[in-house]
Amino acid sequence: MTTATTSMTTHTLEVPGAVLTYDVRTGGHGDALPLFLIGSPMGAAGFGTLAGHFADRTVVTYDPRGAERSRRTDGAATSTPEEHADDVSRIIAALGGGPVDLFASSGGAINALALVARRPDQVRTLVAHEPPAAALLPDREHALAACTDIGETYRRDGLGPAMAKFIAIVGHRGPITAEYLDQPAPDPATFGLPTEDDGSRDDVLVGQNIVSCTHYEPDFDALRAASTRLVIAAGVESGGELAHRGAQAVAERLGTSPVHFPGGHAGFLGGEYGQTGEPDAFAARLREVLASPAG
Repeated sequence: MTTATTSMTTHTLEVPGAVLTYDVRTGGHGDALPLFLIGSPMGAAGFGTLAGHFADRTVVTYDPRGAERSRRTDGAATSTPEEHADDVSRIIAALGGGPVDLFASSGGAINALALVARRPDQVRTLVAHEPPAAALLPDREHALAACTDIGETYRRDGLGPAMAKFIAIVGHRGPITAEYLDQPAPDPATFGLPTEDDGSRDDVLVGQNIVSCTHYEPDFDALRAASTRLVIAAGVESGGELAHRGAQAVAERLGTSPVHFPGGHAGFLGGEYGQTGEPDAFAARLREVLASPAG
């Protein structure tokens, strides 16, 4: 029996408007393509457990622009899925040009759809896990208004009130309605969040990405024409949540159905950021999906 071992190296890459940091875990042997694991704004630190389940492959993770170790150099307050897609494309190019297999979760799934629409040659298989595609939902008007309000709350009142609204919407099951928008704002203290505004406005989630990510509409003509195998994934425990419904909406536009994964939106986490899903079962499902053309 051969036991796979890995060694990790950390790299930086200067791209327009940012200096990105990415990690390469070299493992396994043979002809397996590199496996790239991405989120947004979740960085490389969120994929430690999942990466550990693929020691037989080279695994790449990175911190999106503005998050954790990847610093912005352009002074911009927002980022777009297209910018993030270009960042990922440039890392793949630095690795040798691809193709790679790509697992992308949440905002990372939105960015990965933008990447595949532009550079399908760089990605053999994309597993897009719960993209929060609010712009595709039947209740898009209210869903997008709620996301815009989170960004406006952050600019006006700071992190605590904005994050409280974010936590509320990601856990909400069912359509976003006018009544949802009219309800009293959640108390940040309920979630252990700061109630005082520290004056900073550089948060990557509720400042940089919340509006551009949720408002993004994928280029479905390009995606349907792409050589990349597209698998849209949704958690078995997150039914009714915005990101789960986003996965359903993307799959419907592609003429497919979501592939179900263990756990919920954070199903792959193994204690990172204080969250634990079902990482063993999740990794086994991901391995199965990557190996099977039928998904």
